[in-house]
This record gives sequence, structure tokens and C-alpha cells, in this order.
Amino acid sequence: MTGWDISPSGVQRVLTRTAEAAEGLSDTGKALQETLPSAAKSAGTIQQGGVERSGVQGPVAAALGEFFTAYQEKLMYVAVRTSNSLDGAATATNAYVKGDLDMAAQAQANALKEPKIDLPGAGGQQGGT
Repeated sequence: MTGWDISPSGVQRVLTRTAEAAEGLSDTGKALQETLPSAAKSAGTIQQGGVERSGVQGPVAAALGEFFTAYQEKLMYVAVRTSNSLDGAATATNAYVKGDLDMAAQAQANALKEPKIDLPGAGGQQGGT
């Protein structure tokens, strides 16, 4: 018979390490959100005849904007998916532990039950109930 063999403490260690890595990813995403607009602004605007045309982004600023737009949703997806995965693994492990405790409590309760003794011939029957 196959069965589950989960080490709750091992799962906790893995979840802790994964959460730490995910936090680093989240910090990187936040830094990107904060620094990309500044980088685009620092890249400058288009100039014509030595005069800056106010509000018209240059090619580097435009490329940075397109990059951020393209990857912002993907970065958010990874962050949410990671969080959901961590929560799911923790919930499943807690259910596993609770199931073990419930089964142990049931086995203990069964072991403590008063035994029924059915003597042969009691009530005119031979060992029946």
C-alpha cells in the first residue's frame, strides 16, 4: 500500500526559503517600478535643432516604457502565483498534520473503548449478538 510521507518541518523549511526568495523577487519588482520612470526621464526627450521638444520621449525612454508595460503584468502574475503556491502548500501540509492527529485520536479512542464480551450460550445463542 502506498501512502503519504510528508515531513512538516521539512515543508516549513522549504516554504521559508521560497518565501525569502519570493521576497527578493518582490523587492526587485518594486525597485523596477520606482526606478524605471526615473531612468526613462533621465534618458531624455527628443531634441530638434538643439531645442528640447517638451514631453516627447526619446527612443531609449520609449523602449524602457514598452519594456515595463510588457513585463509588468508578467511580474505581477509570478508574484501572485508564488504567493498562492506557498499558501496552498502550507494549507495542504496543515491538513495532512490535522488528518494524522485525527486518525491518532480515533485509534486511541477505539483502543480505550470498553470491550464487548459475548459469551457462548448467552440468550440461547452460541456466540452471536
